[in-house]
Amino acid sequence: MRTVLFVCTGNTCRSPMAEGIAQMLADGGKLPSGLGALFFASAGVSAFDGASTSAEAVEVLERMSAPVPEHAKRLTAEMVRKADLVLGMTSLHVARARALVGNDPSAASRVQLLDPSGDVADPIGLGQRAYDELGAYFAELIPQRVAGMLAP
Repeated sequence: MRTVLFVCTGNTCRSPMAEGIAQMLADGGKLPSGLGALFFASAGVSAFDGASTSAEAVEVLERMSAPVPEHAKRLTAEMVRKADLVLGMTSLHVARARALVGNDPSAASRVQLLDPSGDVADPIGLGQRAYDELGAYFAELIPQRVAGMLAP
């Protein structure tokens, strides 16, 4: 089984949404079958372990019938090393994840931006509409990005 790890700041908005949406897409056959079995996870570079996923993110995931990651986890070097692909929401998240495994170039090379064209903005404080738009964006971006990065 291959692991895809999504990384943001607090692991309460962007990365848990990406995790839940990716799992929903995989369960619904929206990811190429040639990728094999996938496990999706998320963490935050400054997360408080056990913090709850934001209400707005939960609402998006529930409306999409996607699993809801309930508790935040702080990103560790072990998480980065074990993942086959680490997708950061911003260049800062990518840099922080790579720094955790600085002496392991193989692990650092598996850390990339989720959106290769730039940072994914944080929806916190912008209202439910921003979360809804981010959920729709992830539903389009994640299949392309995961398939492109993990293709055999």
